[in-house]
Amino acid sequence: MSRIHEALQRAYLERGKMSVSGDVDVAERAEVIPDLEERQAPSPKVHVALEEVAQYPWNPSMLSLPTLAERGAVVEQFRSLRSHVYQARYETPLKTILIASGMPGDGKSFVAANLAISLARNSVQNILLIDADLRRPTIHKLLGTPNSKGLSDYLDGTAELAEIMQRDKSRGDAATAGERNISNLTLIPSGKTSDNSSELVANHRIEELISMLTPQFDWIVIDAPPVLAVTDAVELARAADAVLLVARAARTPYEVAQKTKTAFGTSRILGYVLNGVKEAPRTGSYNYSYDYYHQHEPEVVGQAKGRKDTGSQG
Repeated sequence: MSRIHEALQRAYLERGKMSVSGDVDVAERAEVIPDLEERQAPSPKVHVALEEVAQYPWNPSMLSLPTLAERGAVVEQFRSLRSHVYQARYETPLKTILIASGMPGDGKSFVAANLAISLARNSVQNILLIDADLRRPTIHKLLGTPNSKGLSDYLDGTAELAEIMQRDKSRGDAATAGERNISNLTLIPSGKTSDNSSELVANHRIEELISMLTPQFDWIVIDAPPVLAVTDAVELARAADAVLLVARAARTPYEVAQKTKTAFGTSRILGYVLNGVKEAPRTGSYNYSYDYYHQHEPEVVGQAKGRKDTGSQG
């Protein structure tokens, strides 16, 4: 029995001896507080055996997840991005990366999912992908998997850690196994959508979650909501080692890119990924100046090229 509970119990027992109305109010509050204490979220498990994580038959979209293929222009671009991310790790400790954009439609979910898959396919280590866009979740749609319990359920205390993690049960036949096998990728979907997502990500349980899972994974990739649309991403950045920003070619204004970077304040910014590039841009070919990302942002980590109909998610 906790000291708080003992003190409150004593206050409750002494209630009969008190006649002053103010003391009665204290005793009445003492009856409510233990009830609040009992309704606190259960303590999460510190360690979850990955081999015991629930498995679902994922049905990923090859169009939206081109990194599942063995070769191709987009595959090479994400391999390049992956190499830059590894280089950033050599310079400063890095494991948890938050993927964010300024506005919806820039393709941050596309980049987050494909970067996670590229990391998974290049390593025997475990990779974790978290969909932290609690208002407009996308990752489960890209992977073709259920979105029953997820991050929002953990943050509001209605689900344990083991209940929100999942892995791919599918292995594919011999012809496609090489393309589809991402068995070392673990997903935490968003869970139920929530209008109070800002309050959920600000309650510090996200830091607790990342702290517990960090020893079990080589990389953790978090898909965040658009930073200029809601404040969630800034709160989430506190749980990450660094932030990777996404802009969409010929669509994201320079001013939006600037405000997005500024919004993260003192967070470590790895750079910008220019998404949706159909051809290598020439100097000054875009209205927000492509050169800005290369010449004036030395920490830029690359660009993800793809078809016009890919990369629009998130």
